[in-house]
Amino acid sequence: MSVLIIAEAGVNHNGNLEIAKKLIDMAVECGADAIKFQTFKAEESTGAFAEKAEYQKENMPIVESQLDMIRKLELPFEEFKVLQDYCNERGILFISTPDGTESLNYLVSLNLPIIKIGSTEVSNVEFLRELGETGREIILSTGMSTLGEVEKAINVLKSTGNKKIKIMHCVTDYPTAVEDVNLLAMVTMREAFKVPVGLSDHTMGCEAGIAAVALGAEFIEKHITLDRNMDGPDHKASMPPEEFKAFVKSIRNTEKLLGDGIKKPTAREKLIMKDVRRSIVAADDLAEGIIIEKHMLTYKRPGYGIEPEMTKYILGRKLKRKIMKDELILWTDI
Repeated sequence: MSVLIIAEAGVNHNGNLEIAKKLIDMAVECGADAIKFQTFKAEESTGAFAEKAEYQKENMPIVESQLDMIRKLELPFEEFKVLQDYCNERGILFISTPDGTESLNYLVSLNLPIIKIGSTEVSNVEFLRELGETGREIILSTGMSTLGEVEKAINVLKSTGNKKIKIMHCVTDYPTAVEDVNLLAMVTMREAFKVPVGLSDHTMGCEAGIAAVALGAEFIEKHITLDRNMDGPDHKASMPPEEFKAFVKSIRNTEKLLGDGIKKPTAREKLIMKDVRRSIVAADDLAEGIIIEKHMLTYKRPGYGIEPEMTKYILGRKLKRKIMKDELILWTDI
């Protein structure tokens, strides 16, 4: 099964429906399988006195509260139906992350097959219970979490009877430094919880995604933007079109590199094999009627004669014809 590549549009539409549609176009043209947005009402998720996160302060040095910032990034709920319809039209899966009960209920009303949970909700037990009770496939992002916290979150989801749970390794920092990615934690969670795993990749390059796929990630999420220079908290840690297109290609090439796990010659190798493997040849000129002894033989290219492992079966046999040095000895010659 192919790796699911999710283009994380998030709030990089800056509260503008037309920009959101352009992000969908970008995701399709770059080869993504899905695009993910964030569905929220600012007042439902963020208190009036909440400060901006460190990365938000760095990426948006404007002096304002987190609530003021988020208000500018909000889309009306009804516009997510417009985006879902546009995704269906363009042939790409629509996913969104709810940020509270109201937004969750709205996304459920859209009959989304998958709901992604943001890392901020790992410890939000009541909301996790609501999410599990939807019966939808859940992708749980795990930034800022310990293994124990992830286990508790999974147990809450499972307690609702929902077994359709996947885990996304994540580092909540935009961009994430390479030394902080810790991809082996993804492997640890797969082994500990026996669920499919993936990566929410917030690094600036392709290496983390490539390595994650090599380690068994079944889905990869990457932030996208039309332009890194746009205003907003996530643009600077997102990939513009040409970079994201290269990212998708690198993931698909990694899948090809991994292969099917069966050790066997390729079709090309089979063609090459006959010219570069060794066969039994005469070490010197050999007369017709001679009895073959070991010292009369050596092993050289090409490889379409008798294989070296068959040497013991031709020793002591009589040659039917004269054979020159370096000439192949064939079964018809003995």
